[in-house]
Amino acid sequence: MVLQLKIVLVEPLYQGNVGSIARVMKNFGFCELVLVNPCKLKGEARAMSSHARDILENAKITNTFKEAVKDASLVVGTTGMTSSKDDEHIRNPSYTPNELKNRLEGMDGTVAILFGREDKGFANDELKLCDMVVHIPANEEYPIMNISHSAAVIFYELSNIQSGEKPFADPFDLKLLHNHLNELLEQLEYPSHKKDKTLLMFRRVFGRAQLTNREVQTLRGVLRIIQRRIKN
Repeated sequence: MVLQLKIVLVEPLYQGNVGSIARVMKNFGFCELVLVNPCKLKGEARAMSSHARDILENAKITNTFKEAVKDASLVVGTTGMTSSKDDEHIRNPSYTPNELKNRLEGMDGTVAILFGREDKGFANDELKLCDMVVHIPANEEYPIMNISHSAAVIFYELSNIQSGEKPFADPFDLKLLHNHLNELLEQLEYPSHKKDKTLLMFRRVFGRAQLTNREVQTLRGVLRIIQRRIKN
């Protein structure tokens, strides 16, 4: 059984950072790099990647956030900012890199670790597609780290995870579950101003639970029964 971690950089602005992340990926044993609409990668990126040029040259290029994570059963967004309010689910709950490692121990499947733009991170709509959020508890006076430095911290923590025999649910089945929940809320005439926040809350709950295929199918079966009862 294999836990496959792939690193996704969303619209990186500086080729030196891309090269540096490729290098630190190789330092800690990661090889799959995905770039969403990256800057042009020329000599500086190759120079900063040093002996990890193969990771840089083999990186997959995608046009959209969704395309980059479509095969991942768990999407983890990294952020330098968190919220102290329990009802703000976009950046909550957040986990330290070590807490993320503990949750991934013994799992089998594909996990995408995402890093946002150097100047403004992720858009809220992108964070809403993340099943978990990771935050490095740095000095409160200056908590925002250079992207390659934060990557090094996270990669170090995740470098010795032990794969196991508990498989993540298939990404397609998870998508069907989220769509099914959306349909049910529509059918219930759930308040429109609350729906997005509620769906995000479910996504984060499912992310923490690390559902298996059987659990997803059981949940969808319960949702179908609820829908039939509503129609009757």
